[in-house]
Amino acid sequence: MTIAAILGGNDRELISITADQSVRDAVALLAQKRIGAVPVMDGDRVVGVFSERDVIHALQAHGAAALDNMVGDEMTAPAITVSPAEAAIGALSLMTRRRIRHLPVVADGKVVGIVSIGDLVKYRIDRIEADAEAMRSYIQQA
Repeated sequence: MTIAAILGGNDRELISITADQSVRDAVALLAQKRIGAVPVMDGDRVVGVFSERDVIHALQAHGAAALDNMVGDEMTAPAITVSPAEAAIGALSLMTRRRIRHLPVVADGKVVGIVSIGDLVKYRIDRIEADAEAMRSYIQQA
C-alpha cells in the first residue's frame, strides 16, 4: 500500500502555518484542531514542520517567552517529506530511523497531505488483521 492510498481514506483538511506566525498561535492551532504537528509553508512550498516536540524544546530553551517567538525560529527544518507513491512500510521505516512522527506528503512540489506514525501503524495493524482473517478463512475451507 502506498501513502496515496492512506491519504485517500483520509478526509482531513490540510492545516498549515507560516514561519512568521508566533509559537503562541501555533500552539493554539494544534490545540484547537487536536493535532500534533503542522507543515510550515512558504507559499506552496513546505519549509519545515512544527510539532508538539518543538514546543517542548522551545519552552525548555526560552521559558514562557518562547511563546512569542516565531514558528520559523522553533520549527524542525528542513522538512523530511515523502511522495504519494512511497510505500507505507518505507515511510514507517523512515519515521523510525529519523525519530519523527509526522511526514508531509509532497507531489509535484506541493504539499498534498500529512501522515502521522499513527496513520501508518493503523494501516499495518489493519493489514495484519486482514491477513490473519484470510488465513483463518483459507484453513476453514480446506
